[in-house]
Amino acid sequence: QVQLVESGGGLVQAGGSLRLSCAASGRTFNSYNIGWFRQAPGKEREFVASITWSGGSTAYADSAKGRFSISRHSAKNTVYLQMNSLKPEDTAVYYCAGRVPGVDKYNYWGQGTQVTVSS
Repeated sequence: QVQLVESGGGLVQAGGSLRLSCAASGRTFNSYNIGWFRQAPGKEREFVASITWSGGSTAYADSAKGRFSISRHSAKNTVYLQMNSLKPEDTAVYYCAGRVPGVDKYNYWGQGTQVTVSS
């Protein structure tokens, strides 16, 4: 069982940066692939970025490429999402989620953190 808690959201002007954190409890955290997702008001949840359990492979949505960077610090049981050059369309609730390698479904979700980008 893994419990995930996001933090680091807030209000930022367009062009600014934020770093989101996904802190996990549970001894098996480092065996999970972790993804970041977001959901804007009135829209479906969408994939943002992911990182494998080893940190050796990452993936990004087209909207995040070149601006966002995902990383993990295994000793701290934490995954980060560094977001630069933020745009108003990045405004959403951001969630981190965990899944077992080889399984498509993310089974563990955090409660989300709000990111608001003003123009």
